[in-house]
Amino acid sequence: MSILDYLPILVEAAMTSALVCLLSLVVAVILSFAAGITLFAGSLWLRPVAVAYVEIFRGTSLLVQLFWLYYALPLIGFSMPPLLTGILALGLNTGAYGAEVVRGALQAIPGQQHEAARALNFSRAHTLWRIVLPQAVPEMMPSFSSLAVQNLKDTSLVSMITIADLTFKAQELRNLTQDSVSVYGASLLIYLAMALVVISALRLLEGRINRATGRQA
Repeated sequence: MSILDYLPILVEAAMTSALVCLLSLVVAVILSFAAGITLFAGSLWLRPVAVAYVEIFRGTSLLVQLFWLYYALPLIGFSMPPLLTGILALGLNTGAYGAEVVRGALQAIPGQQHEAARALNFSRAHTLWRIVLPQAVPEMMPSFSSLAVQNLKDTSLVSMITIADLTFKAQELRNLTQDSVSVYGASLLIYLAMALVVISALRLLEGRINRATGRQA
């Protein structure tokens, strides 16, 4: 059999991978900004929470996090469906890395900007949302693009908790046909195609943000 014979099955499974990637990125973006802003300008009692979240999820294996959420949590009375577990694990992991991207971009804004805002009697919240963030977001985009592609590749791990994603179906087909070259070759091409879509979409978004903020690419 050729690669073309496997494509319909693998493309259908790739839709599950794409769904996990998309939803986990939504979770990751929310957590990135929540934790990143807290690290940069949060209250004293919230910062330790953000630091603990970032260090735990950056300092431990994504696979272990995935197994812990899926296999260990039910032992203490809390269980989730496999799909939700995969989305949450990927979102938490990518969000921890994204939080450092947000914090770094916010800290890169020159101190004179803050001094000028204080001179104009702006509140801290007003300074953050109207002055600092609009300048910092374009600086975050290249790093967020890399994290999004990494998140897409990490979706292959959800096959370990019985989610029928692209990797799961590829392994299933390979075991059935023993045709490693064609099956994994088709899978490689599909992952590459999805990565190119993600990169193109984020470059388009980055261009629009740059134009909206008057920043040259």
